[in-house]
Amino acid sequence: MEIIRNPQELQNLSLMLRGEGKTIAIVPTMGFFHEGHLKLMDAARKQADVVIVSLFVNPTQFGANEDLDSYPHDLERDSKLAEERGVDILFTPTKEDMYHPDHSTWVEVPNLAGNLCGQSRPVHFRGVATVVTKLFMTALPHIGIFGEKDWQQLAIIKRMVRDLNIPVDVQGHPIVREESGLALSSRNVYLTDEERKHAPMIQKGLIEMKALVDKGENDALKLKNALTEFYEQNIPGSAVDYIEIVHPDNINVLEKINGPALCAVAVQLGKARLIDNLLIKV
Repeated sequence: MEIIRNPQELQNLSLMLRGEGKTIAIVPTMGFFHEGHLKLMDAARKQADVVIVSLFVNPTQFGANEDLDSYPHDLERDSKLAEERGVDILFTPTKEDMYHPDHSTWVEVPNLAGNLCGQSRPVHFRGVATVVTKLFMTALPHIGIFGEKDWQQLAIIKRMVRDLNIPVDVQGHPIVREESGLALSSRNVYLTDEERKHAPMIQKGLIEMKALVDKGENDALKLKNALTEFYEQNIPGSAVDYIEIVHPDNINVLEKINGPALCAVAVQLGKARLIDNLLIKV
């Protein structure tokens, strides 16, 4: 596995690889790999001649008082895991590599970024869309693979690629979970032992809510109220950031479930802000 830090070096290499007829896939990450990241690498390995994994804690997607400075990182560990998974190139740029001091160009998809995580993190998706665009322009991949835990992010990137005619096949990969049902996240390391006991109730509540839909309930407000009550009773010490039911493609809020719907949640548990979702197909 080759480790590249300079964006121009990666771009030149990718141009050469594409000229040789190689198929390139990229897995954008912020590092501190868990099994969810590794599954994305596996999916890339099955489809591409060359697998690039980016490891960059993107400062522009963090707001004030968020965990940029404390975000977990271990380059040596991550490098070993990526190499074991068959990754060809690990791209590890610095902030200075990715953003010039007078950087002033941003990519935004405001119609999809206004609710869910966008409500409490107003600059987040501007930073995400911008850095993913830069990664696509640098690595020049044919395929980009993202986890479905960050469903809103995935929807935004798909819309961005469509609207800007970026020739990348953006693919979502199902959420990878612990045996308990807790969605894997690098931020799970923030959880105490006691909090970890209760965190799987996030998914359990989503499953309970879907059971209500299966029984015929389609009123979104009633479903959200039931899920709020479930979390209050089963996740002590937590604070709900949002519970929302939206259209899975355009992220518009739904009042009734009469077709595909995504129930997305964000729960603050101690130092960890945990997100999860469940796709409901009626």
